[in-house]
Amino acid sequence: MSPDSAFAIPKGRSISQTLIVYVEDRPGTLNRIVSLFRRRGFNIDSLTVGRCERPGVSRITVVVRSDDVTVRRLEANLYKLVNVISVEDVTHSSSVTRELAFVKVRAAQDRRSELLQLVQTFRARVVDLGQESNIVESTGTQEKLDGLIDVLRPFGILELVRTGAVAMLRGPGTGAQQEQTESDDGVAA
Repeated sequence: MSPDSAFAIPKGRSISQTLIVYVEDRPGTLNRIVSLFRRRGFNIDSLTVGRCERPGVSRITVVVRSDDVTVRRLEANLYKLVNVISVEDVTHSSSVTRELAFVKVRAAQDRRSELLQLVQTFRARVVDLGQESNIVESTGTQEKLDGLIDVLRPFGILELVRTGAVAMLRGPGTGAQQEQTESDDGVAA
């Protein structure tokens, strides 16, 4: 990315920005969204996609490091994509953001009770007990999951998988529900 680009991020002022993008559930839509970020020189820190409350609509949660001005430009460019219905920047809004992690940990018999206590402390749970390993499941903020992973490292992490962040604004219904258009008589189309 050239330093004079309209999307250049001022050094030292970037923060994690969270965008929720509602899109038509069509082949190629996710590729167009990701390509927009790639073309603009952004590394996506987190990306989750799934169905939402409206049939035929998917919800994409994207986390990127950027400043506020640049993320507004990204938002405007997202709206130019054909299958994009709406975009919400929830970075500075009152929202709930969570991730999910599965951690497969060595579980020697002599340390299993210690492991179970740590898991309970983090309000996580063991979802698979094996002879030589356990799978721990936890949901929470990025910081909580980072902390859990740090305390599990001494046991020996065999495998680790994390989802990206999912976010939802607090309060009354928003998002895809807002985008229902109204006809001239005030009835939702």
